[in-house]
Amino acid sequence: MESVYERALAVSLDPMMLSLAIPLLVFAYYWFFQPSAFLYFHNWYWRTQLGLQVYTVRDGSYNFCYSELGRPSTRPSLLFLHAFSANKDMWLPMLRYLPKSLHIICVDLPGHEGTTRLQTDDYSLQGQAGRVHQFVQALELHRKFHVIGMSMGGGVAGVYAATYPEHICGLTLICPAGLCSAQDSCFVKELRSREGGIPGPISLIPESPEEVRRMLELCTFRFKLPQQILQGMVDVRKDHNGFYLQLLLALSSECSRYRLQEVMEAIAVPTQVIWGLHDQVLDVSAVEELKWGVRNCRVDLLENCGHTVTLERPRKSANLIASFLRSLGTLPA
Repeated sequence: MESVYERALAVSLDPMMLSLAIPLLVFAYYWFFQPSAFLYFHNWYWRTQLGLQVYTVRDGSYNFCYSELGRPSTRPSLLFLHAFSANKDMWLPMLRYLPKSLHIICVDLPGHEGTTRLQTDDYSLQGQAGRVHQFVQALELHRKFHVIGMSMGGGVAGVYAATYPEHICGLTLICPAGLCSAQDSCFVKELRSREGGIPGPISLIPESPEEVRRMLELCTFRFKLPQQILQGMVDVRKDHNGFYLQLLLALSSECSRYRLQEVMEAIAVPTQVIWGLHDQVLDVSAVEELKWGVRNCRVDLLENCGHTVTLERPRKSANLIASFLRSLGTLPA
């Protein structure tokens, strides 16, 4: 007669049970012991689902890493510039909701992810705009394209539009850096206190899961992540925190802090501005500067949204961008 042990062994060796158990065990291992690998897998999975391919283009000794969806056509391509300490994958949640007919390029900005990091490089808004132009030339984007940038990437996008107007046909700025504002944000107040000699961690350069949690509280309206993901974010970022500090100092320097403000009147293309009404990193009052300084400017403000627009409101922001592209003829009406 078959023993209980033999029956249990037979069940445990059933191919169907094994096919279910192995992925669950792998998931559990990475979730509990390698949360940073879990984050990499998550981004790889969504790039694969969306059909994004990752490439590198070299210009001299400088490498640019970027992801691409679709192929160039008679319609303008879209070039995406990410936020401070992020990378090209920042756009994945929003790209899911954009029309599949678009040609999309998401580049790692200087020093980020797969793009060359040089200690002596100029990481100001103007310096990064110059590197973006180097990337555009290396990629041989001959047709005029539409630039979309968020936060630091928004500041770079705006400066690029003002500096190289002959290369672009449209501009979308999502809570861009480089502007004056009527009110200081919580993060700007924090930076001012550091200038006054008050010690403490910098919210956008976290070094522990608890500091990542506080960063999310600053950057989002209501967005929580499990403890394991917070730890994974620390593991992914910790080796780069020295660079992020160098980058933050360059962005907040005298020549960069208000650079978009200084050049915005040179922006000649139709411009869209998207901003979360509860942004605590860059105060939404700065939108008034763009409404005054950019001659053809559409403004879309998002309720119940903080600074990380593409994470908090991916569908809404994608729909707003698609609507703007239709108004320009980049997408069919």
